[in-house]
Amino acid sequence: MTSSLTIQLVAPSGFADPQAVQRGVERLQRAGHRVLGAESGLRRYLRFAGTDSVRAEEINRLGDPGVPLPDIVMAVRGGYGAHRILPHLDYDALRARLAGSLCALVGHSDFTAISLALNARSDVVSFAGPMLAYDFGGQSTSGFTLEHFWNTVRAPSRKVHWDTHADAGIDVHGMLWGGNLAVVCSLLGTPYMPEVDNGILFIEDVFEPVYRIERLLYQLKLSGVLDSQRAVVLGEFSGYRGDEYDPAYDLRAVVNHLRSITHVPVISGLPFGHRRDKLTLPVGSRSRLRIREGGRAELAFSGYPYVAAAEPVAQSAS
Repeated sequence: MTSSLTIQLVAPSGFADPQAVQRGVERLQRAGHRVLGAESGLRRYLRFAGTDSVRAEEINRLGDPGVPLPDIVMAVRGGYGAHRILPHLDYDALRARLAGSLCALVGHSDFTAISLALNARSDVVSFAGPMLAYDFGGQSTSGFTLEHFWNTVRAPSRKVHWDTHADAGIDVHGMLWGGNLAVVCSLLGTPYMPEVDNGILFIEDVFEPVYRIERLLYQLKLSGVLDSQRAVVLGEFSGYRGDEYDPAYDLRAVVNHLRSITHVPVISGLPFGHRRDKLTLPVGSRSRLRIREGGRAELAFSGYPYVAAAEPVAQSAS
């Protein structure tokens, strides 16, 4: 018998396509899950999914001991808006309810700000992973994405593999953390940026010109964050834009330059980011990264919330 999970939707950033929200909710319900907060996916105020106070209160409700915790808290979409509510979150209450709990918070893109702030201020381990509108509510869904999501949130530990061009022999341990590159950099110098030494930092971005990707990477380098890690893992930089001024200055050139200015291993090819097929990665988890013979990367992680009752949802558009 398929066990039903309670999935609470939150919309801390931009407003969503109502049709995508409806499709995503229906897919989860058809899989036997109880979906709460669908109305959050229908809110709109300017470019946001509600006013700052409404969006902050939605997150703060998770810290209310009078409200039962769901199994999963899922962001509706990214966009922009999470930064506006960071000063209004009750981190002490959220720590008391969420730190060490089995409640799994998941999202990516702009949700990186929420994820990192909760780690820095509340010791919460969350997930960089699929969101309702795009990943569950698209015209079709990715079997890769959904299978990895459900298999991750239902197991106490996981290993993922991908092909990279790094030399074999790399073997490092550290806290897995990161997310969207621009959002990570936007938190530098704020109380919402985790202080992570000897970690494994993963980053991705979307629609950024190549020179801006390099500038963001330099921000991590010059701030000391980059060189204090055990490894940097590059996800997908979807839709990055080249430079007509110098067509040879492409993402490969940026990555090669990055490797030349840091002693930290830079591993590419992680299947994560603004893409159809994406992994689910626990932010704040214990992790180990190894590069095997032939450039095969292995990332193992544990120490994150999981719900053993989770079952896969429908993977088609039906």
